[in-house]
Amino acid sequence: MAAPSLGGNGLGGNGRQRTRYRPMAEINVTPLVDVMLVLLVVFMVAAPLLTVGVPVDLPQTQAPPITDPKEPLVISINNEGHIFIQDTDVAADALVPRLQAITGANPDALVYVRADKTIDYGRVLEVMSLISAAGFQKVSLIAESPKGVPAAAAANTASAGHTAPAARR
Repeated sequence: MAAPSLGGNGLGGNGRQRTRYRPMAEINVTPLVDVMLVLLVVFMVAAPLLTVGVPVDLPQTQAPPITDPKEPLVISINNEGHIFIQDTDVAADALVPRLQAITGANPDALVYVRADKTIDYGRVLEVMSLISAAGFQKVSLIAESPKGVPAAAAANTASAGHTAPAARR
């Protein structure tokens, strides 16, 4: 019995060329894109929820909103009179040293004061005077615009005699 001849063309007995299996060297990016889109949606939904977490019922005002690109330092006073720097409860006598430590004693640091509308006005002034006495020059109050009044209309009716501009939250 004679073995079938392959000939010089590399063809087998049935006329087909034999090829080696080679692994695919391309990366499938579809699962990566899917995961990234899911993460994007999750972060877009979660980002607004990461604001200052101290519950404060803000008063309403018609002052225009402050549009400032710098990240301010937010001091909140809840309805019981407790003072918070961001989310951290702070005693009144420790407020100034903590502010100076956080800002590096920078007098141009932005400081926003949020206070519950049921709190005594004297308590708000006490906190603001502590901040001003520490040398901070850019201290503002935060308030909500009235329900049903667009921000543009509130900006048009705001008075120009404010000593500290009100920020809209």
